[in-house]
Amino acid sequence: MNKVKVVLYGVGEVGSRIAKHLLEKEGIEIVGAIDVAKDKIGEDLGEVLGLGKRFGVRISDNPDKVLSEAKPDIAVHATGSFLKQVYSQIEVCIKHRVHVVSTCEELSYPYVSDSQIAQKLDTLAKKHKVAVLGTGINPGFLMDTLAITLTGLCQKVEKIKVARLMNAATRRVPFQNKIGAGLTVDEFKGKIEKGHISGHVGLAQSISMIAAALAWKLDKIIIDEVQPVVATKLVSSEAIKVEKGKVAGLKQVARGIKNGKEIITLDFQAYIGAEEEYDTIDIDGVPPIHEKISPCVHGDHGTVAIIVNSIPKVINAHHGLVTMKDLPVPSATPESMRKYISGRVK
Repeated sequence: MNKVKVVLYGVGEVGSRIAKHLLEKEGIEIVGAIDVAKDKIGEDLGEVLGLGKRFGVRISDNPDKVLSEAKPDIAVHATGSFLKQVYSQIEVCIKHRVHVVSTCEELSYPYVSDSQIAQKLDTLAKKHKVAVLGTGINPGFLMDTLAITLTGLCQKVEKIKVARLMNAATRRVPFQNKIGAGLTVDEFKGKIEKGHISGHVGLAQSISMIAAALAWKLDKIIIDEVQPVVATKLVSSEAIKVEKGKVAGLKQVARGIKNGKEIITLDFQAYIGAEEEYDTIDIDGVPPIHEKISPCVHGDHGTVAIIVNSIPKVINAHHGLVTMKDLPVPSATPESMRKYISGRVK
């Protein structure tokens, strides 16, 4: 039985974590790796991952060469958050008839990000008979797919509120830097203005996916400005010390409005020193539903898992641009990955 052949497109912090998990799976083989970092190009994947052994897969900055020679079934893409930033990378995979599963937040529901680019990707993927999915822990699951799934128990749904609160001290250091931990309030505001801190990418995509699943036509989506969470006492992670009065992280709220009423609310908070962590979904409906996961699902582990576990779903999917609401119920793949795929491997 042929193994599922995977090319890694992006071997940064997240891509490396995904690669290590893929190496633990049966029925799957990493056949190529692509990155633009000069210190990685030409290096063996095993050495870059810090595993102390070589795998015979060298990292390249030439996607056409890697994709044409390796002939993978799917590319695991982890390079950026924004659709315009990654479009050409996704495009080259599609043109080589390679399925794509990506961590790109805006790709999770790209119609709201850029409808023209989304249409181009969909048309191109159908032409080359592959599927393309953007997913992750959030957007991709906790603040959209899980909420959509829970509405399946409701006879009527009137309003949905999803909240995610995490202690960023448990996350990787680049994430802590991304949310401004350790900055003064003025430094935080300056980085927001310059775009060095973007807040949480994907809230509009999650709201749009929920609305589409429920056939709700929204009047508008309101994304509140990113707000700093200021430490009221000294807090710290292993890498960053946050003094009282400095920024421990950020919070942001987004709202879906229909007929002048707020019917979808997403509340995201991530900061060092949060005393409680949770993911909650509250549905006003018949029956009402109040779900809470405490502590919250670990973002790094969850992102790696949902990307890897989505591989067979993507390969088995209808061709074109797909979202999590279009695929079967997410599930783990504890056995050989190849067993979950219905014959569509090279």
